[in-house]
Amino acid sequence: MSKIEIACFNPESAMTAFENGADRIELCDGLSEGGTTPDFETTKELREKINIPVFVMIRPRGGDFTYSESEFEQMQKDMLQLKSLKVDGFVFGILDENNQIHVEHNKILVEMAYPLPCTFHRAFDRAKGLEDSLEKVIGCGFKTILTSGQEPNVSDGKENLKKLVELAAGRIEILVGGGLRSTNIEEIRAFTNAGYFHSSAITDGGSFANANEIVALKNK
Repeated sequence: MSKIEIACFNPESAMTAFENGADRIELCDGLSEGGTTPDFETTKELREKINIPVFVMIRPRGGDFTYSESEFEQMQKDMLQLKSLKVDGFVFGILDENNQIHVEHNKILVEMAYPLPCTFHRAFDRAKGLEDSLEKVIGCGFKTILTSGQEPNVSDGKENLKKLVELAAGRIEILVGGGLRSTNIEEIRAFTNAGYFHSSAITDGGSFANANEIVALKNK
């Protein structure tokens, strides 16, 4: 049985994930942009109905992960607001203009989130250098990296994912996601030795998590 985080882009998906055995929810908005900061009221209402961990995305827009000063200020503001709702953690990732991990800005947000844990999201897959990026993310104080191994999806990235799990050596959780489905989770888990997996569980090209897919992911 795998530990599963479901990326939920709407409240309906979050309830489906909660009701069908997900271990954790990554709550975001903006499906077409790959996830942005969710609405405060939506998060508040969900928090009252769901008692599994809810990690909230802090991402002011789609596109790249290099943010202006005003966007960075927005991220700080959003984090403080959402932290007041007793969420369980945050998901974000900031790169500098050279596509390196922006140590200073990430550290500031990690410290603002404290004592809540933070996940560095798939901005990691755009960062240059596998080992160097891993060490920088650990140095910033993140607890988890969501990654497809710096490749477009987990199947292409499985060699790198295996390497990341080995290099991390328990210092940070490698959360495997990006094209992960119930059809490939067993193979990816066996190959990488990762312990936590991430999927939207959307199977029809729509925007809602599929209950059967969540159960299948969980039980593989």
